[in-house]
This record gives sequence, structure tokens and C-alpha cells, in this order.
Amino acid sequence: MKLYSWNVNGVRAVQKKGFLDWLHSAQPDVLTIQETKAQPEQLDPELRQPEGYYSYWASAERKGYSGVGFFSKTEPNDVKLGLGIEKFDSEGRTIIADFGAFVLMSTYLPNGKASAERLSYKMEYKEAFLDYANSLRAAGRSVVFCGDINTAHNEIDLTHPKPNAKYSGFLRIERDWMDKVAEQGYIDSFRHLNPDKEGAYSWWSMRSGARQKNVGWRIDYFFISSDLLDKLAAAEIHADVMGSDHCPISLTLDV
Repeated sequence: MKLYSWNVNGVRAVQKKGFLDWLHSAQPDVLTIQETKAQPEQLDPELRQPEGYYSYWASAERKGYSGVGFFSKTEPNDVKLGLGIEKFDSEGRTIIADFGAFVLMSTYLPNGKASAERLSYKMEYKEAFLDYANSLRAAGRSVVFCGDINTAHNEIDLTHPKPNAKYSGFLRIERDWMDKVAEQGYIDSFRHLNPDKEGAYSWWSMRSGARQKNVGWRIDYFFISSDLLDKLAAAEIHADVMGSDHCPISLTLDV
């Protein structure tokens, strides 16, 4: 089962750059997208529900902001939009889908750079998200969670760690949460398979030709609960796929 995640930085914008052609060529079993910046009713029918896929959308109340989407070739047993917490769900940041063999949690974490208040909101969301994942684990469920986490975990995960250590995205408090994720039994699938790989990034600034120079950050992740480790077949970053300031990432599970 091949799962993809991609922050598209505007789903209507990426549609104009060949998104649907890419989708039908890549043929993921599941695709989660972040930062859709759209309500479902604003989308063309072929984008709202691409041929061959079930689709689900969690949109922000504020137009043109945030939002996540979800496409699946098979209909999940259950789909939940949001964590059930209004102050997070009003920004359209979470979709949770039950596939039986595992529960997939797709997320678009807030960016904490704008203000201290937004950083606090980001950290509160991170805790609520992890609590939800842990509640699934406590109920005996396997968990996959993915998306734009808006945090680089370790120095290997960005080009310039030292000057960025004082900015949201690489603050110690944010990285401590990533440490906690690992300590509580969730495995960063890409880093597990590529422990020493440098220059592996999923986001590049649109300034100064950063992508051409590969000056980037790895802030998009697929985490799996430890009980799925023996089913981990592959984890990849698809840096050659254009259309957004992020590139898609993928996880292949033998389920």
C-alpha cells in the first residue's frame, strides 16, 4: 500500500501546474494534501473528487487559508474531520481515516513564526494531536500519521541549523516534541531507512533559488507506530515533483 503526502500550497494553484496528471501517473493508494486554501465547493468537480478516488476535505472557516484534503482508492471504514477540538478544527488541520489495518492521521501543523501566540497555538495543537494518536494506540490500534509538521527534527534535517535555531520550525521546544514522538513509540519512516542521508529535504524557500541550490528543510513526515515497523517497505522524498514549495513524500507498507 503506497501512501503519499504533499503540502500543495494551494490546491487550485497546483491544479494548474499538472497536479491531476501527476496523481493519475503516480497512482497512490492514498494521498493526503495540506494547505489546500480552498473550500470543496470552490473546486472543479474533477479536483474535488478525482476519477478512481474517494475524497474528503477539511477546510478552514477563513477562506483561502490552511485546509487539508484526502484521496483514497478504497473507501475507509470511517473518516473523521478534525480532532474534535473547535479551536483547532476551525482551521481545517486534521483528517483521520480508519483503514482497519491502521488508522491514518493526516495533519497540517500551524506555523509558529508569526507571533508568540501562534507558537503557543502550534504547541497546543501538537500535544492534542499526539494525545489523540496515543488514545488510538491505547485502544490497540496501529497508527500512521503524516503531513507538514512544520518542524525540522535534527540538524541533519535542514541546510543551516545554527542560524535557524532561534526561529520557529527549529526551536528547541518544537524539536523536544519530536523527541517525545519518538520516545512514545512512533518511528520517522524516512530517517529510519536513511539514518545518515544528508541533503534530503521536502521544503525550500521560494527566495534566492533555494530549491535549485537544495537549501532546504525536511518538515514533511510519515511516522508509523512501532508495531508497523516489520511492514515498512519504503519511505521516499520525491524532490523531482514540482508545483509547490514542498515536494511529495511517500510511505510503502506491506499490509
